[in-house]
Amino acid sequence: MNDLIPYIPAQLKNITDSLHFFVPELLLSVLFLLVFITYLFAGKQNPVFCRTIALAGMVLVTFETYRELTTLSQSHFLFNGMLLLHHTFTLFKLIIDVAALLILLYLPWDKALRSHYKGLADLYSIIIASLLGLHLMTMAVNLLSIYISVEMVSIASYLMAAYRSDTAVSTEAGMKYVLFGATSSAIMLYGISLLYGFAGTMDIFSGDFVTNLILAHPVSVSLAMVLVLVGIGFKLSFVPMHFWVPDVYQGAATPVTAYLSTLPKIAGFALLVNFLRPFAFNAYWSTFDFRLFLSVVGIVTMIVGNLAAIWQKNIKRLLAYSSIGHTGFALMAVTTFSQQGISSLVFYLAVYAVANLAALMLATYYVNKIGAATLDSFKGVGLRYPLPSVCFVIILISLAGLPVTAGFNGKLLVFSAAYTMYEQTRNGWLLALMITGAATTLIALFYYIKIPLYMFLKKNEHHADDLIVNHRYLLMMVCFLSVFLLFLGIFPQFLSNLLN
Repeated sequence: MNDLIPYIPAQLKNITDSLHFFVPELLLSVLFLLVFITYLFAGKQNPVFCRTIALAGMVLVTFETYRELTTLSQSHFLFNGMLLLHHTFTLFKLIIDVAALLILLYLPWDKALRSHYKGLADLYSIIIASLLGLHLMTMAVNLLSIYISVEMVSIASYLMAAYRSDTAVSTEAGMKYVLFGATSSAIMLYGISLLYGFAGTMDIFSGDFVTNLILAHPVSVSLAMVLVLVGIGFKLSFVPMHFWVPDVYQGAATPVTAYLSTLPKIAGFALLVNFLRPFAFNAYWSTFDFRLFLSVVGIVTMIVGNLAAIWQKNIKRLLAYSSIGHTGFALMAVTTFSQQGISSLVFYLAVYAVANLAALMLATYYVNKIGAATLDSFKGVGLRYPLPSVCFVIILISLAGLPVTAGFNGKLLVFSAAYTMYEQTRNGWLLALMITGAATTLIALFYYIKIPLYMFLKKNEHHADDLIVNHRYLLMMVCFLSVFLLFLGIFPQFLSNLLN
C-alpha cells in the first residue's frame, strides 16, 4: 500500500487535467440531476418544465461539443488512459447530440406517450443519462470503459423500450430487448476477460496489448475477438445480432424507436472503429482478419436486412429491417481502415440519422392523424395530406440513396472510399462488398417506393381525422429536415467542410 502513495498526486493531477476536456459529459451529468430533481418536485404537475430544462440543457451540451470540436488541436488520453478525446470521434458526439435534441423535441408529439399515465418527464431523464453513456462509448479505449459505457446505454435503452408497460406489445418488446441485451453483454464480458488474460492489460492503445495478443494462441485470441465484436454488434444490430430489432422497434413507442435506430448505432460505430484502430495499423498483426470478418458480416447484413424489408406491411418493421440494411452498408466504410473511409462513415451516419428520424416523425404524424401504421392504411393519403406526403417521398428517396438527396452523396462517398482501397489492395472482399451494396440498393428502392405507391396511386379510402394540438410544429420540423436532405444532396460540401 505504501508503495502506491507516491503515485497518488500524479493520478489526481491526471484526473483534474482530464476534467478540462470532459466538459460536455460533466454538463450531461448536471443536466440529468436537474431534470430528475425537477421531476420529483414539479414534473408530475408540470412536465413542460422538465422538457424546457432538458431542451435548454441539450442546446448547451451541443454547443459545448461543437466548441470542443473547433478548438481541439490534438488528441488527449483522459483519466489515465480510460478515454481518448479525438477530433474524429468528437464528430460522432456532435451528431449524437444533434439527433438527441431532435428526439427531445419530437417526444411530446407522440400520442401514445403523451397520454400515458407515467408522462414524459421520466423519459427526459433516461435519455439524458443514456447520452452520457453514448459519449463515453465514442471515447472508450480501455476494455473496462468499453464495457461500462455499453452497459450504461443498454440499461437506459431497456427502460425506454418497455416504457409503455400498459400494452402487451411494449412489454414484450422490452422483455426481448433485455434478454438479447443481457446475453450479448455476457458474451462480450467473457470476450473482454479473455483479452485481458492474454494481453495482461486493459488499455487497448498500450503497446503491450497488441504485442501480447500476437504471442498468444491464434484460435483463442480469434474467439475472444469474435465475442467482443458480438457485443458491439448488438448495438449495431448486424447479422446475426439483429433478431431483436423488428419486434422491439415495432413494440416500442415511435420516438423510442427513433432513438434506438440512430443514437446507439452511431456510438456503436465509433466504438467499433476505436477498438479496431490498434490492430488495423499494426504491421505485425495477422492473428485475426478483421476485414474478412466485417466483410462477411456486412454482406450478409445487407442481404438479410433489405430482403426481409420487402415483405413487411407494418411501417415501423419495414424501417427496422431497413436500419439493419444500412448497418451492413456502413460496415463497408469501416472495412477500408482508412481516413477516407472513416470520413465517409461520419457523413453517411449523419445523413442516415436525419432521414431515419424524419421518417419516424412522419410515422407518428400519420398514426396520430388517421391511425395509419400499415401500408394498407396509407392508401390515398398522399392526396389528402400532400405536404407531409411529399416530405415522406423525399425522405424515402434519401434513405434509398437516390439523387438529388443527401443519401445519394452518403452512399457515393462510401463507395468511393471502398473503391479507392480496393485499387490499392485488390482485396476481393472489398469488391464483394461494393457489388452487394449496389445490388441491395436496388432492392431497397423496391420496398421504399411501395410507400409512395400506396400514398398516391392506390384507391382513396375514408379516414377519420384525429386532430391534436401542435401537429403543425411537427410538420414544420419534418419539412425542415426534408429540405435539409435536399440541400445536402445539392451542396454536399456544406456538411463535408464542417466534418473535415
